[in-house]
Amino acid sequence: MRILVTGGAGFIASHIVDRFVQEGHSVTVLDDLSSGRRENIPAGVELIEADVRSDEAAKRTKALRPEVVCHHAAQIDVRKSVEDPGFDIDVNLVGLMKIVEAARQAGALEHVLFASSGGAMYGEQEAFPATEEHPVLPVSPYGLAKATGENYLDLWFRMYGLRYTALRYANVYGPRQSSHGEAGVVAIFSGRLLRGEPITIYGDGKQTRDYVYVADVVEANALALRHRLNGGYNVGTGVETDVVTLAEHLIMLTGADTKPQYAPARAGEQARSCITSAKLKAVTGFAPAVTLDDGLKRT
Repeated sequence: MRILVTGGAGFIASHIVDRFVQEGHSVTVLDDLSSGRRENIPAGVELIEADVRSDEAAKRTKALRPEVVCHHAAQIDVRKSVEDPGFDIDVNLVGLMKIVEAARQAGALEHVLFASSGGAMYGEQEAFPATEEHPVLPVSPYGLAKATGENYLDLWFRMYGLRYTALRYANVYGPRQSSHGEAGVVAIFSGRLLRGEPITIYGDGKQTRDYVYVADVVEANALALRHRLNGGYNVGTGVETDVVTLAEHLIMLTGADTKPQYAPARAGEQARSCITSAKLKAVTGFAPAVTLDDGLKRT
């Protein structure tokens, strides 16, 4: 199939590109390289260097006539979304709409795979681990934009019959994740510890997250496409790990001679987040294969 992967030079999506190429699909990457890296893209895969919000991106998407759009281009920093919600909306909603609508108008589009957020969408959870039936109560503009993106995709399905799978990721980590800028805590801590620098925990460090290894996320995308799933599906492990415990794991693995520093908690951060992939398992057999200990070693 002809697949357009937006954000395909970035952390998660570049691994997905690798998988789609291995499966024999014709893959094109659209990425402005603001955070992605050209070297993450396999040899022979075309790169369209453009911002997803741009007319150039829409024009090139129409010309490509993709059958599948795997949309991972995004503003991913929760704190930045709080500081500049307009920018977050522009990238995460306008960018999504421009690419999907351009692909739909081209006439070949059959399926959209959308990188959503199981943590940020549900907000401060009422049940653990959260299922897809959990109330959508985001506590950041980022979480609201992801939820709204799913609503737009559902509208396109009802208006045009365009199938979509919104994969609601837990906290994804693994190789290729940048330790700078809009990065996850595993990459930030790993990078600083390997450079011999101190790490900082915001708040008391008891806030929990569900850490899912990138290879498991890749498998979820491959299964969603293969099974032609429609709607929202969690991609997580169902296991909570607090930041203090995560820091202790990484200090041990890197052999760093340091103790975490503490700073005040930051706005927009949830206290606990943990999701179950039971729905995805029921229809595809999906189950996370990589434990946190093994994943941190690989990373």
